[in-house]
Amino acid sequence: MRTPPSLRNHQQRRPPQQLNRNLNELLQELRVMQTGVQILTGFLLTIPFTQRFESLTDTQRTLYLCILVVAVLTTFAIVAPVCYHRLLFRKGEREWIVRAAHRCCLGGILGLGVLSAGSVYLVFDVVITATAALIAAAAVALAFISLWAAVPFIFRDRER
Repeated sequence: MRTPPSLRNHQQRRPPQQLNRNLNELLQELRVMQTGVQILTGFLLTIPFTQRFESLTDTQRTLYLCILVVAVLTTFAIVAPVCYHRLLFRKGEREWIVRAAHRCCLGGILGLGVLSAGSVYLVFDVVITATAALIAAAAVALAFISLWAAVPFIFRDRER
């Protein structure tokens, strides 16, 4: 039987100090991620204005645009918690803000992984070959999955 939302929320209430600490930790994590994503997004925004952009194939241009959209969406995800906090400041919604910020942070991490692998693919495809690009992007994706997902889950399960 499912727990009603009102009871579920009551059971999960955390003390204000813990919520403050959780929010501060999340915001610090997002700041670290934000710098890298913003630099990469800024760089991506300049690419169409270079001479070499004209020599890209239609497939490479499409890939570039997809990567750019992922970069912008990732930026939205990691900046959203700051907006939530500012708009809901002193409205008694800190617990919701922490949950939403957690989800945004996970989305930002996933976006950064996709953005990194996609960018590596595009650069290798332009500089070497599509085969090399696939290998390099797969290596980046594997590193992302290993270091950012598998290691924490293995450690968590080992501690239990």
